[in-house]
This record gives sequence, structure tokens and C-alpha cells, in this order.
Amino acid sequence: MNILYVVGIGPGGKSGMTFDADAAISSADIIVGYTKYIELIKEAYPEKLFYSTPMLKEKERCEKALSYAAAGKITAVVCSGDSGVYGMASLIFELAGEDNSVDIIIVPGVTAALSGAALLGSPLGHDFAVISLSDLLTPWETIEKRLSLAAEGDFCICLYNPSSRRRYNYLQKACDILLCKLPETTLCGIAQNIGRVGENKLITTLGGLRNIEVDMFSTVFIGNSQTKLIGGKMVTPRGYKNV
Repeated sequence: MNILYVVGIGPGGKSGMTFDADAAISSADIIVGYTKYIELIKEAYPEKLFYSTPMLKEKERCEKALSYAAAGKITAVVCSGDSGVYGMASLIFELAGEDNSVDIIIVPGVTAALSGAALLGSPLGHDFAVISLSDLLTPWETIEKRLSLAAEGDFCICLYNPSSRRRYNYLQKACDILLCKLPETTLCGIAQNIGRVGENKLITTLGGLRNIEVDMFSTVFIGNSQTKLIGGKMVTPRGYKNV
């Protein structure tokens, strides 16, 4: 059977993977992925063949993976974090269509919302929304609407892709939208380079967050009205005291 694994490798190298992710990659004849993600795992699998493409070459990458699998090679497409959350799983299914000649197996991983939350404490202890600030595939007007409605609903919010060289002020723009609904004192956190060299964290307020520079390896957390600081950790109570 022709097999294509779509694998979430978690936040960084092999130590952040699930056992299933490691087993899928170990069984593969060839590993396909974004150049940066291949670099994160290449040392752990020195005997493997690799195929990588740069940013914005996702379709080419996934088409290549499907062609490898169709030719009988056990193939693993690797994604940072989870394979389905802003990962390659949906694109693989779209490209494969109704062709069932390749058995597509999705292997989940620890997404940045979870690994970053663990670094900060427990900011996602209650209902939350995950929103990407990248407008490459989503119109900025849609992102604005989602930010505003998530704030109005008092969700904890996790922001992916908060900044890049082209989108250097997008986090500031997002904060301005959120400040229309939320007080400046709303507790916020930033997790950077999660599980990698240079791992760092910062807890601040929404007013302070607006003036902080982040990069594409940062994940940003905005608390809800109940989020508090406990022992230096960002914590959103689940509400057990009311049970």
C-alpha cells in the first residue's frame, strides 16, 4: 500500500514529538518539509532522504510528497506543531481529491498554542480562539472581524504568525482592534522559539503588548477577563471553585 504520513513534529526537535510522530518518520523512506522544519529534525534521522522547499512553496512540496507516495515510497510530510492546525494536512487532502491510491495518515503533534501556553503557565484554561495574523491566505478584513468578535465573546486568544518583515506592524494593528473591546490591563504573554534554542517568554498587558516587537517564531496569548498572574505564571481559571 502507498502510504503518506502528514506528521506534526511539535515545537522543535525530536524531544517535542509524540511517539507516533517519531514512529511515522522513522518508517518513512523520504521526509518532505519546509526547509526550516527539515533542519530541526535532520540530525535525529541521519539515514533518511529529505526533500525541502522554502516558504510559499507549500503546494509544490505537497505535490512532490504525493508523487513519492504514489511511486511506492513511504513518505512523511513534516509540519511544525500539529499537522492539521495551520499545517499541510488540509492541502494534502485537497490535492489528492478523490484519488485513493495513496493512504493518507494524519499524525497529530503539539501545536504552539499548547506548548507556548505551557511555557507561560496556563493561559488557555477556559474557552479560547486561535487566530493567525497572516493575511497571505486570509483577507485582513476577515482577521479584523475574528479578533473583534473573539474579544467581544471574552475568549482567551492565541495569535499565530504575529509578525514578519512585511507584516512588521500587524501585532500593533491587532492590539488596536482588541483595545476597542478589552481594557489595557488585560494580561498577555509571548512565547518565543518554543522548544528551540533561544526559547523565551514574557508576560505583559495588552497596553504593553502593543509596543513590543515580535517575530514569526513568536506565539502571543491574550487573556480573558478572568486571567490572572499567579506565582509569576499567566493563569486562566477553569472555574472549579464555582462547581
